[in-house]
Amino acid sequence: MPDNAYYLGSQMRRESNARSYPRRIPIAIREARGIYVTDADGRTYLDCLSGAGTLALGHNHPVVVEALRETLDSSLPLHTLDLTTPVKEQFVDELFSQLPAEFAKRAKIQFCGPAGADAVEAAVKLVKTATGRRTMAAFHGAYHGMTSGALGLTGSLHAKQHVAGLMPDVHFLPYPYAYRCPFGLGGEQGHEVGSRYLERVFADPSSGILPPAGIIVEAVQGEGGVIPAPEPWLRELRRITAKQQIPLILDEIQSGIGRTGAFLAFEHAGITPDVIVLSKAIGGSLPLAVVVYDESLDKWEPGAHAGTFRGNQLAMAAGLAVIRYIRENRLAAHAEQLGARLRVQLEAIQSETGCIGEVRGKGLMLGAEIVDRRLPQDCIGSYPQHPELARRVQRYCLEKGLILELGGRYDSVVRFLPPLTVTDEQVDEIAAIFHEAVLAAEREVLEPAEAMG
Repeated sequence: MPDNAYYLGSQMRRESNARSYPRRIPIAIREARGIYVTDADGRTYLDCLSGAGTLALGHNHPVVVEALRETLDSSLPLHTLDLTTPVKEQFVDELFSQLPAEFAKRAKIQFCGPAGADAVEAAVKLVKTATGRRTMAAFHGAYHGMTSGALGLTGSLHAKQHVAGLMPDVHFLPYPYAYRCPFGLGGEQGHEVGSRYLERVFADPSSGILPPAGIIVEAVQGEGGVIPAPEPWLRELRRITAKQQIPLILDEIQSGIGRTGAFLAFEHAGITPDVIVLSKAIGGSLPLAVVVYDESLDKWEPGAHAGTFRGNQLAMAAGLAVIRYIRENRLAAHAEQLGARLRVQLEAIQSETGCIGEVRGKGLMLGAEIVDRRLPQDCIGSYPQHPELARRVQRYCLEKGLILELGGRYDSVVRFLPPLTVTDEQVDEIAAIFHEAVLAAEREVLEPAEAMG
């Protein structure tokens, strides 16, 4: 049977140079169940990437497999454009039942193309059509996808520097990031100043920023470094946007469907947005993306937005099964409890080692920022990022049987996205492997440098 090297060599020869994950996680997956994946060499790993948050119940969960089998055996159509079916009706019923009641009673839904970026594009078209405005606002560190419009809303300069003609009239605003506060303040003072700045920008007739058609924000920035927005800041953002009549779009593509300890991450702040963008876990591991929005924005004409694969019945059946299972088994509360267990252990590792600047996140969406304590601190006491050390930590974790991904401004944040079904014992094993990896990476990178210095 072919091994990892065979598959990786074939992939390198035939797939695009844009491939990313295999460069950092050089394995070929032969089988997977729950949190575990086995590669072509027969080695088994704990998967804390979970399809970048797509696999809420892990790999091949029985309720997902059964939902797919029932749909295949039912003679239902697998592809319907936007024609409705009983499965679609049940999916919408279940999704709406989990939305905040105030939002759900006025909600409309648009099924989009298969990826989260497609839903972001649809949300932009929606608010521009409804408001008649042309500008958009997003935040530093944001990640909203790689299609042209979504990339225009994404903060990463690396991803967009070689692509001309991205969506114009996008204005980027400071996102509260306590460890690296954009105002050099940190803590409550940092996000309070940020709120005042936002209010003045949108009220100032000479700010240079026209009233935007919408503001898009992540309640927890995922690719941006697992940075939760402070709840008071989110409440102020909602107050300011409502006052200025600017539609507020919450991108819940990675943070939604129970991952942070609530069904949707913005619910921790007790706010009601105008638009919610959902994908990843919403399809139960299959491609599905939707925009759910307030009926007052439903101004576009028939056919104003479409997508061939917006009627994926298998994804709706799988998504229905996942949402129902999360509700019936209180997995959002489980994610909060197990996330707290993992966080306590990560913070203990932080105190016992020298390279973790901050542990942060919500529920089972956690990150540890790897820093270089040999270099001077900034004005609020934070150390510079250390991407090389973060890569070594990731590599050692993989060698010890743990799949993790990196993120953040300089790829210096180790990210933890285990399935919501993770157990106490698995959390403890994840933390133990990570601890060993941090110690090994420090010995390899820091100690030789200190000896030379």
